[in-house]
Amino acid sequence: MRLKTKLSIGIGFLFIAILISGILGIYSIHQLKKDARLILENNYETLVYSNNMLALMDRVPFDSAVLRMFETNLAKQEANITEPGEGAATGAVRDLFEQLRHDPDNDSLQSIIRRKIYQINTANQEAILRKNLQAESNAQRFSNFTMFIFGFLALIAFTLAVNFPGIISEPVKSLSDGIKAIVNKDYSKRIRISQHDEFGELAQAFNSMAEKLDEYEHSNLAKIKFEKRRIDTIINQMNDGIIGLDENRKLLFLNKVAEKLLGLREVEIMGQYAPDIALHNDLMRSLLKTESTNKELKIFADQKESYFHLDILHVSSNDKVIGQVIVLRNITPFHELNEAKTNFIATISHELKTPIASIKMSAQLLTDERIGDVNKEQEELVKSIADDANRLLKITSELLNISQVETGHIQLKIEPVYPDIIIDNAANTVSALAQQKNITIRIHQHTNGQQILTDPEKTAWVLTNFLTNAVKYSPEEGEIELTTNVKEDNVEFVVTDHGRGIEERYLSRIFDRYFKVPGTPEKVGTGLGLSISREFIEAQGGKIWVDSKLGEGSTFGFSLPLYKVV
Repeated sequence: MRLKTKLSIGIGFLFIAILISGILGIYSIHQLKKDARLILENNYETLVYSNNMLALMDRVPFDSAVLRMFETNLAKQEANITEPGEGAATGAVRDLFEQLRHDPDNDSLQSIIRRKIYQINTANQEAILRKNLQAESNAQRFSNFTMFIFGFLALIAFTLAVNFPGIISEPVKSLSDGIKAIVNKDYSKRIRISQHDEFGELAQAFNSMAEKLDEYEHSNLAKIKFEKRRIDTIINQMNDGIIGLDENRKLLFLNKVAEKLLGLREVEIMGQYAPDIALHNDLMRSLLKTESTNKELKIFADQKESYFHLDILHVSSNDKVIGQVIVLRNITPFHELNEAKTNFIATISHELKTPIASIKMSAQLLTDERIGDVNKEQEELVKSIADDANRLLKITSELLNISQVETGHIQLKIEPVYPDIIIDNAANTVSALAQQKNITIRIHQHTNGQQILTDPEKTAWVLTNFLTNAVKYSPEEGEIELTTNVKEDNVEFVVTDHGRGIEERYLSRIFDRYFKVPGTPEKVGTGLGLSISREFIEAQGGKIWVDSKLGEGSTFGFSLPLYKVV
């Protein structure tokens, strides 16, 4: 029998039991109600009418008002005749009452009427007693029948309650034990369930699975060992240091490079708790304390300082972390190349500044009328030479700045400075460029005469860079707003333009080195200005940001700490 059929039978029986019990209860209550209603409506009301008439017979004088009340109760009694002999007695009372109307003082008539009313009372009292006995008999019969049915249904329900849970729980427990065994890699476990239902089929499927897993475990064990040896060989041949930990942070493996960096041998520390090793090893302690990945470390190895890129890889299975792999990639050659590149850029930039300045001066002298007149074409050529010289001079200045940033030798002269000085310096520098496009620079200062701690030259350079970019990307006859505000313990410098704006997807990279927003003309900038600006501001303990919407303009800003007099 299928499990679904068993459940249907059990639940169906309980439903039928509840239905039968409900129907019997409702029927019993209905019968008892019917018996009580017959007594109350038929006999009790007759007694009330009869007693009312007897009470009226005792009233003196026997006037018209008493006759009307007697007539009313007699009429009600005539409409409620239910027992044998009650009709004849009621009819006799009617005849005698009609005679009494004409002779109210006839005592013999009144006596006869009383006897007839007593006959009506007696008949109804006997009927009440008889019907009460019948009602008690019916109630006892219904009670016995209900108790029999209830006992029968309760016995079956008790049998189901005792046996039915076992039909479900015992196979589930057997399956649970089997699954736990499989989790613990005990593939010899088998489940014995004799039921011919879904649980039986599930047990057969489980046994087949365990058998297949057992076969797979034994057939692939040698292959797995071979693959492990091959992976160990590959790991040991790598030039990167690799350290493997399990979920309990115990050491699983250590390749040759990692052995050399740690100064430890794998066979000596295999299976040990990594934090215990870290107690006596500085590098291991540093690696375990580092939570973030993509970090650069400087390690003394092979009698020299080397640079390594740290990656911490989490090994997961079914969304559960089962270990870690720590990778130390040797980036010393790249570091050396980068340093050589930085030195080369600094040297070339420094060497280029002098000839570029000389070219700029020569171009300026060519435009001097004292040397001689130049025609229109020559004037345009000289202007082009001067523009290119200015552009080259700006590029070399930015390259020199970036070389300072890369070498970490940013030279700062921090001092208390009024923001007005920096604003005036930057605004004066870009005023000529703004006038060429008829752009208005509106300045809103709200610093209340407070000073900031900054390098005025480098901060003015950053603000000039913001204003220059705003002028370049603003439409002619546009407007740029430069606002300063005091916020908490910082002064904010905010430059807002109403140019074409920047797409949101590029905002996160806007301060990256050499990055240009796609679609920007090639001659506009080098992609270094904003990167240098960020380095200059962050080196002074400030923050820099950008906010922009395509088609609405851009807002660039930075903040620097206030100067507080101690």
